[in-house]
Amino acid sequence: MSSSDTLEANWYVIHTNTSCENKVKANLEHRVQVMKMANQIFEVLVPAEAGPPPAPGAKPSKKSEKGSKKIYPGYVLVRMILNDDSWAVVRNTPGVTGFVGLGRRPTPLNEKEVENVLYQMGLQEVKPVSHATYREGQQVKITEGPFSEFAGTVDKVFADKKKLSVLVHIFGRETAVELSFSQVEEM
Repeated sequence: MSSSDTLEANWYVIHTNTSCENKVKANLEHRVQVMKMANQIFEVLVPAEAGPPPAPGAKPSKKSEKGSKKIYPGYVLVRMILNDDSWAVVRNTPGVTGFVGLGRRPTPLNEKEVENVLYQMGLQEVKPVSHATYREGQQVKITEGPFSEFAGTVDKVFADKKKLSVLVHIFGRETAVELSFSQVEEM
């Protein structure tokens, strides 16, 4: 697999019967291996929140082995290069009822949608930044950090860095605080 191959790869959503997601994942991964499609179909994920880790020294129970709560029951994510061959492999996998998309062809997820799912699954540590467009003079509420729950006014926007300078009223005067987009929300 060359790096140019993965540049064309996108995430797609496939629909399955509810409670068959893990079986579909196993079936698809097996088909990719047998049909030598690993250079076109790269990853298969069942969107689920990781379950709590077992207590130290405790034996894993059957409930904890199942592991996790599905975020989107009935759906599986696939990162692949979409072409007729890869589409046929996925579409004809036992348990797959179809692709999610507009029209006849599957529609890839956009980067923000993928980031949100990966964050929910615990596979991405950084909280995705919203699509909010902040402007000078706008009122915002700080949601993270030492000034959490404070309200402030946007003083400067650094869109390229996804950061803001926010004026916060502290001890009787306004103080500029630099925050990332993910640390504030619009009011």
